[in-house]
Amino acid sequence: MDTVTTDVVCSGAKRAQPWTGAPADPITAEVIRHALHSGAEQMQVALCRTAYSNNIYEVFDLACGLYDRQVRLLAQSRGLPLFLGTLGFVIESTLAAIGGEAVLEPGDVLINTYAFHTGSHCQDVTMIQPAFAGGRLVGYAAVKAHHVDLGAKEPYCTDTTDNFQEGTIFPGVRLCRRGEIVTDIYRTFIANSRMPDYAAGDLHAQMTAAQTGVGVLVRLVERYGHEQFEAAIERIFDHSEAMMRRFLERIPDGRYVGDSACDGDGVVDVRIPFECVVEVAGSDITVDVTMAPPATRGPINCPLPSTVSCVRLAIVSVLGSQVEGLMVNEGYLRPIRVLSRPGTLFHPLPPAPVYTYGWSLTELVDAVQKALAQPLADELPAGCGGGIQALVLWGFSPQRGLWTSGQVWMAGQGATRNHDGETCASHIVGSGSRNFPAETLELRAPLLEHRRAMIQDSGGVGRHSGSLGVEYVIEFLEPTFFTPVFERTSTPPWAMDGGGEGRPADLSVTLPDGTTRQYVKATAVLMPPGTIVRGTSGGGGGYGPPSERDPARVHADLREGYVSEAAARRHYPHAFTGGA
Repeated sequence: MDTVTTDVVCSGAKRAQPWTGAPADPITAEVIRHALHSGAEQMQVALCRTAYSNNIYEVFDLACGLYDRQVRLLAQSRGLPLFLGTLGFVIESTLAAIGGEAVLEPGDVLINTYAFHTGSHCQDVTMIQPAFAGGRLVGYAAVKAHHVDLGAKEPYCTDTTDNFQEGTIFPGVRLCRRGEIVTDIYRTFIANSRMPDYAAGDLHAQMTAAQTGVGVLVRLVERYGHEQFEAAIERIFDHSEAMMRRFLERIPDGRYVGDSACDGDGVVDVRIPFECVVEVAGSDITVDVTMAPPATRGPINCPLPSTVSCVRLAIVSVLGSQVEGLMVNEGYLRPIRVLSRPGTLFHPLPPAPVYTYGWSLTELVDAVQKALAQPLADELPAGCGGGIQALVLWGFSPQRGLWTSGQVWMAGQGATRNHDGETCASHIVGSGSRNFPAETLELRAPLLEHRRAMIQDSGGVGRHSGSLGVEYVIEFLEPTFFTPVFERTSTPPWAMDGGGEGRPADLSVTLPDGTTRQYVKATAVLMPPGTIVRGTSGGGGGYGPPSERDPARVHADLREGYVSEAAARRHYPHAFTGGA
């Protein structure tokens, strides 16, 4: 869609001018660090306790963050990891749109839904509130949350061809001025939702969360004073940067290539492969996505803020596996750079469609980790059974009115050098989220969940096996608009060190007349009552030769039903010697 330019854009974390004040003592810095992290979590609790939408309070499709005056990440809640770092981009874009920090006043609240600012589709509404202490701007609280509907061509889309079809754009505007709601903006926001009660309720919940975060920042500054607070922040950032650089120095310098692919763009049913390059030089790491294919006609394009975010996630998560209780802040991000080329899949330009950006983003995370697995084979797992396998449903009935529901399905996780894959977990981009319970689905929508179970033989074999994918079987009880957004159906989860690949994902629909159809991505397909949907997420990749698996583990897998006897005898014949 976009013209690819010859320019290369380099994106990295923000750095401050050298600190010239008195240094903070380490105890005070540590107290403030934990207070900031607690503050971000308090924001999430406030949001979830007051939200209307179960995708917020049940699934945690959200992010809450605190930033300093220079728009550097202080702390972020355990919402969706794929939002890591995007909030800083949208704060800066929004400030630029309204005229800079000089025009801000206490009590102002800003909202932004423009994808090329937020890095997300319009429904991921971002709210920003500045924090003032002693008359001085000290930072920002930011909240991103997925709204049920914000006026896209459908409540959920896989087939948009430009950004204007994807929801109502609020390009960084005031929702509140000096503590008072700007009525015209508020009314416009509510009027552009098919579910206005949810839009209003979730918007107020975000305001509550943002105010909670502002309160945390103000109390900390008032307790410690401006200078001591700022000194503590610099110490926190410097210490975090040093930790990340010590980790990166363990990686041999070099150029490592990772690859993945998307299962079509939602408009054109053609597999889209791509590569990325990870270059390590001392304690600096650069991820180059400039060779990405041109932006697609369909909406899997990933805006630059989310491209940078997912690269950071892919790298920081490797450190997080080594450091218990890692609390991410700007310092950890300083050694990471991203090179991109405007007009490509990972740096689309307006008005490219981006509605399903999360699906290409997930594949990029995997490509980066696949590249890092070359020098860090002992520390990284084999491939995950995700992408993202999601199902979004909606309909209208006299009893319920307009209803919507959805589910992002758990998947098998790749095995590691020392362990089998984790069972029934999300891909890393959604590891802070949760699955809808069957009871919640059936309460909120006219459907019946017949089955949710692990799939025998779906994990990759090996010395350590990948965990199993998950099967979901759902029946529609009323006419239902069906929007599947599946990925990783054509690319099996990769194995490591001689293990076996995991089984790919799959989605089929059986109509009441017995007709069966396969789906990957589709939008608003009207299905009659009695339709049965069977979806399977992928199994994780295996690690190490199957011949090295402990026979006792093989027989334990048989007893638990994880593998069939036929598969066990085929892949692990050494476990059945002596007539077993």
